[in-house]
Amino acid sequence: MPTWLIVVIVVVAVVVIAAVAWLVLQEAQRKRLQRKFGPEYTRAVEENESPRAAQRELAERERRHRELDIRPLSSSTRERYAQRWATIQEKFVDQPSGAVDEADALLVSLMAERGYPTDGYDQQLSDLSVRHSDTLKHYRAAHDTHTRHAKTKLSTEELRDAMVHYRTVFEDLLTDGSDRAHGAGGTGREEAAVRGGDRRDEDHERDGGR
Repeated sequence: MPTWLIVVIVVVAVVVIAAVAWLVLQEAQRKRLQRKFGPEYTRAVEENESPRAAQRELAERERRHRELDIRPLSSSTRERYAQRWATIQEKFVDQPSGAVDEADALLVSLMAERGYPTDGYDQQLSDLSVRHSDTLKHYRAAHDTHTRHAKTKLSTEELRDAMVHYRTVFEDLLTDGSDRAHGAGGTGREEAAVRGGDRRDEDHERDGGR
């Protein structure tokens, strides 16, 4: 066999092996990002021009996240935030609009406490998606309600749903996804306080709005 033909065969084999290896690495990257980002991976693919572009964006989020100084909370800090949340949630019974405003502000404060930059809602979503992708849908829903309420007054039930969404994200950030119920500090009592608003609304309606 001529030497040149042997060289050609070797070159082609190397190219094929390299191409296969590249495809394997790309597939491994796709699966890794899907596992890590969950529903955020699907959203990124839908919002980008191609899956490859979405994967580049998510990889960039990871790179940026590695540069952040994300800090765990001390027990005393967790307790302080849990108490502040309990106060806000109990306030919802009499002042639902103000409670939602305070819940939004407290969540942003907690992000800063953990080390997340808080300038810009879209950047918050991007940074949180790396470690808190499972609860971002709740943050989007709560933030959307809060924004709409500032323009058009919404019903108490809609505000109550926003509080539930805020609480889900709050607990996830407070505990970093572990021991969520304990980290929130008495969520059953707080839930009762919020739902107590239902009974008060019903009593108000039975009394003819008096």
